[in-house]
Amino acid sequence: MLIGEVARRSGVSTRMLRHYDTLGLVRPTGRTTGGYREYSDADIERLLHVESLRSLGLSLRDVGRALDDPGFAPDALLERLIQDTEDRMAADARLLDRLRQIDASGADDWSAVLDVVGLLRAVHSEYAAHRQRAALRAGDAGLSAEALTDALLAESDPNTAGALRWALAQRPGGIDRLAVGATDRDPAIRCRAITALAAIENAHAAAVLEESLDDPDPDVRRIAALALGRRGVDAAVDVLIELVAAGVRDVEAAETLATYADDDRTAGLLVDRLGGDPDPSVRLRLVQALAEIAGDAASKALTDLGDDADETVARTARAIGSLRSP
Repeated sequence: MLIGEVARRSGVSTRMLRHYDTLGLVRPTGRTTGGYREYSDADIERLLHVESLRSLGLSLRDVGRALDDPGFAPDALLERLIQDTEDRMAADARLLDRLRQIDASGADDWSAVLDVVGLLRAVHSEYAAHRQRAALRAGDAGLSAEALTDALLAESDPNTAGALRWALAQRPGGIDRLAVGATDRDPAIRCRAITALAAIENAHAAAVLEESLDDPDPDVRRIAALALGRRGVDAAVDVLIELVAAGVRDVEAAETLATYADDDRTAGLLVDRLGGDPDPSVRLRLVQALAEIAGDAASKALTDLGDDADETVARTARAIGSLRSP
């Protein structure tokens, strides 16, 4: 079969067939009496193999090795091709997000589009100062809540993160993306999402915060519990008591527990959970937490703790109890 007919039937151009011949990838085994290339059935079969491997993303060099090197194993190559494909898909997804963010900004001329593009690049700059300045400009420049949320979830600098949260508060929306961030595999991203949601006062944000009370990361639980505790949500009480026991933001947790309406119930839960703890430092923090809570139950618990086996716990409980006496 001559080169023109091979090109017509295979869809591979004559120019590419000649290139394959030059590389030694697919060489016609015959020549006509006039000197034209003539492909045998075996040559056509090899050409089909070449095109099949190229369709997987292999380079011509890798195609040649795959066909001619008996020791060439496909495992590592396929793994690399999978990674390259995933990288391209991720890049395409980022580009699509960027285009949607520009569209959502409402830019109606090329000058405005370029301004938004510059701002989007700045909020993802490698320099924290550039990112912070961009965040402070974002509200006026019309950057979408989705774009701000994406930048916030990726932001490690606390000052820039604060500026992004401020900018996000100026624009409605973004809660859905924050909710997705609250379930991310990376605990740092979950913390950023929950911190942002803690500043948003609506039912959707509260629901996400409540789900995060069971998060495996203690920092995520802490942020969610303190935010919900300030709103008087009962579901946060267990985690707030956990903070008192662990000595992590225990003063803030105790002050938050003291804001709950039912003082006697709160005091009872604290004593039930921490009163019998073998660690005297935990019982001391219990005493300090009870000092924040009004009511008879807290007073009685302090009286009981005045007889604690640990002298520091007992003296502290008696001192606080005496200040509460009429």
